[in-house]
Amino acid sequence: MNRWLRAGVGFLAASQVVVGIWALFFPASFFSLDVVGMGMAYNEHLMRDYGVMTLASAVVLGAATIHIGRMLTVIALAMYLTWAVPHCIVHLTILDHLAPSTGALLITALGFAIALPATLLVLTVSRGGTHGPRW
Repeated sequence: MNRWLRAGVGFLAASQVVVGIWALFFPASFFSLDVVGMGMAYNEHLMRDYGVMTLASAVVLGAATIHIGRMLTVIALAMYLTWAVPHCIVHLTILDHLAPSTGALLITALGFAIALPATLLVLTVSRGGTHGPRW
């Protein structure tokens, strides 16, 4: 069970590293994606801040990947879901500018970005989720 948790949390950490580095060091390129810029005015400062915050979340997820203890893993997954759920809701309300296929792909990806950590969270708090005391 711990291998699946470690792989899932590690995947989330790695994806945050990739997105964070992209937004921090190549903010215009990141913003130019249809699903990011969404026809809004470009703001380099905001994109770089987003990159740094995304990298900060990668630190927490990375720590949980290395030390797959129950409390740290729950905190890391709760932190990620605190971002992922509202992020998905926001995008659901502003799909008009996207081609239907792009919108469908975006919502599928954002749904996965909620389903994976939610499943990992359930596994973590279940009896077999991680080693050590329940709390």
